[in-house]
Amino acid sequence: MPDITGGVSIDAVTKRYGSATAVDDVTLDVQPGEFLSLLGPSGCGKTTTLRMIAGFEQPDAGDIRISGRSVLGLPPYRREVNTVFQAYALFPHMSVAENVAYGLQQRRTPKSEIRARVAEALDLVQMRHLADRRPTQLSGGQQQRIALSRALVNRPAVLLLDEPLGALDRQLREEMQLELKLLQSSLGITFVFVTHDQGEALSMSDRIAIMRHGVVEQIADPDTVYARPASAYVAAFVGQQNFFTGPVSADGAAVEAAESVVRATAAELAGATRGQAAVRPEFVRIAAEGSADAVAPASVNTARGTVIGVAHLGETMQYLVRIGEDRSLIVRRPTPEAPPLSVGDAVVCSWDSANVLLFPADEAATDAGYVAPPAA
Repeated sequence: MPDITGGVSIDAVTKRYGSATAVDDVTLDVQPGEFLSLLGPSGCGKTTTLRMIAGFEQPDAGDIRISGRSVLGLPPYRREVNTVFQAYALFPHMSVAENVAYGLQQRRTPKSEIRARVAEALDLVQMRHLADRRPTQLSGGQQQRIALSRALVNRPAVLLLDEPLGALDRQLREEMQLELKLLQSSLGITFVFVTHDQGEALSMSDRIAIMRHGVVEQIADPDTVYARPASAYVAAFVGQQNFFTGPVSADGAAVEAAESVVRATAAELAGATRGQAAVRPEFVRIAAEGSADAVAPASVNTARGTVIGVAHLGETMQYLVRIGEDRSLIVRRPTPEAPPLSVGDAVVCSWDSANVLLFPADEAATDAGYVAPPAA
């Protein structure tokens, strides 16, 4: 029989607050030892789902099992989980070691065992040398490590993390993303991680569950979510997309937008009347109008326009190109191969049909894309 320690099963779970449904009939399995991220905007139900796993909230319907055992009605302290929040909630009057030991003391763990386990937990996050300091004497990143150590010292089967990196600056946040993933891999503990940051989810997760209006739109590994999103909403939320909305061609393989006809390689929208075509900025080529690079094969999608913005993003150059009265296209090219364009230049943009995704029309996805202000 397979070991299910650390597995989490959410079975047809619903949670309501008055007339509002925060989580709507969600079914989700987290595998033992998996790093799963719940990703979505504020109000999508991801934190409510996490709080129900933790025991801070109880579902109105459905079942939650941890390591194969139903935990309905069990308080948080009787579940094989610990939670790390964005606000670390460290006790300011206690030392680092005392903060980490607190949970063990509440469980009446022998003092000799507490000392050994606190030292072990602090070693995991490379913080034993600061054991005697108070939280107010630590940086934000150090406090985050102590919060992790305090959660891990109890040896939970599942660690729940609710936007734990949200209070950190960008550079430290990126460093902690790497450290968290390495820590999870070395420990083999199941991590359920809540975030609204798609880059964070893509870089850390084994799988990502994208939530919207209390339901899971897609759950898959990062490569699949990015390259083969299940809906226009997922395509827009994970990474950035250029969307073209309009009637669907007779063969179902193209969207006839006002700016141009955007064609894919397959008849994904056969039978639909209105749809959306999407192409990521990194798949779009750009060249000055009249240059040799501006000539594209007939099979390639093209759009003509005027550069209205240029931004240096380090490894890439980003161009904003107006291609209609109220529509712009985002283009990103690797800096070494980016053409020397300036605001006001006339350009031709092109992209291959193989890089076009087609979806039924979804206004929420359009909202997540970029629409330029009207031309002056």
